[in-house]
Amino acid sequence: MDQILLFVTITLALVGLVMMFSASAVMAGKKFDDSWYYLKRQLVWLTFGLVLLHVISRIDYIWWRRLSFPLLGLITVLLVMVLFPSIGEVKHGARRWLQLGPISVQPAEMAKLIVVIYLAGYLSRKEDRLQDFSSGLLPPLLMIGILSGLVLREPDLGTVVVIGLVTGGLLFVGGARLSHLSSVALCAIPVGLALILTSGYRLPRLLTFLDPGRDPLNAGHQITQSFLAFGSGGLFGVGLGEGKQKLLFLPEPHTDFVLALVGEELGFVGTCVIILLFAVFVVRGFQIATRARTPFGRYLGVGITTLIGIQALINACVATGLLPTKGLTLPFVSYGGSSLVVSLTGVGMLLSISRDRQAGREETRYRSGRGWSNRR
Repeated sequence: MDQILLFVTITLALVGLVMMFSASAVMAGKKFDDSWYYLKRQLVWLTFGLVLLHVISRIDYIWWRRLSFPLLGLITVLLVMVLFPSIGEVKHGARRWLQLGPISVQPAEMAKLIVVIYLAGYLSRKEDRLQDFSSGLLPPLLMIGILSGLVLREPDLGTVVVIGLVTGGLLFVGGARLSHLSSVALCAIPVGLALILTSGYRLPRLLTFLDPGRDPLNAGHQITQSFLAFGSGGLFGVGLGEGKQKLLFLPEPHTDFVLALVGEELGFVGTCVIILLFAVFVVRGFQIATRARTPFGRYLGVGITTLIGIQALINACVATGLLPTKGLTLPFVSYGGSSLVVSLTGVGMLLSISRDRQAGREETRYRSGRGWSNRR
């Protein structure tokens, strides 16, 4: 098992636990009269996620190819269920959660990983057909399009963007023609613009991104406070627990903008350490993928690594004003049970691939990855 990947993952999760508590204690005390409220819930999710990581790391990853279609059907049902007012729970103006007793789960987070599993299985079976648009490229695009449409209904454009980027990356690695992928991307641009221009909150976010100072008390409030957090942190930060933006100035500092609090309390150096850990994670993930002995393992490893890496990159860019504000968490670090458990599940699969316990025997009837070899 890849010890470096495991060490990086646990380090990020533990750092995230500390920073999340520092960011949320004041807000939790005001809302719930319990400063430990968010910490206790995140600790439960982290414990469950680590147990799941351990179990999944010891299961031959080839089983996930067999489960790709059942999982696809399951997530489609969950994404439909969440849209019903009597079932789906609304938070912050979006219907993204399913309440299951004392806990709530976010199907869109699970959809990201299931899309990767589905695409890895599809590419391992059909990589010789990807050069043909109608019989090779169109079927997975239609399936991903259906799931993306359901996620957009919540609404959750950020998750759809991540799914789209991961899908494009995996199809390219699998051997799809660049001209076909470029055409699909060009068709997606006007759709994205329409979704932004017709939305009551996306357009102000875009305008704020173009000019953060145009409305610092309303649409630009969150990003302005994030800038203040990074700026006041300086090189080494103001000290752990000493940040001021978490005193109800920066909205939701424990979720999407937790990196801003890292910048304030741990400074530029602390922020760079977090980014460096994610860079090591991505490098190790791709190394694991290239060493896998089956096409499915290679595509699965690339997909999971790309998923976590892209989401971390987008979150960092949003917190620093390089991208418009989106509701995407920082993997392993931000508060959120669904995101944390799904990320740790993906790491468990990566560790299983790094073990590679003779799984290749079950794919002897398939080619040894011609689509992959063509890209190397």
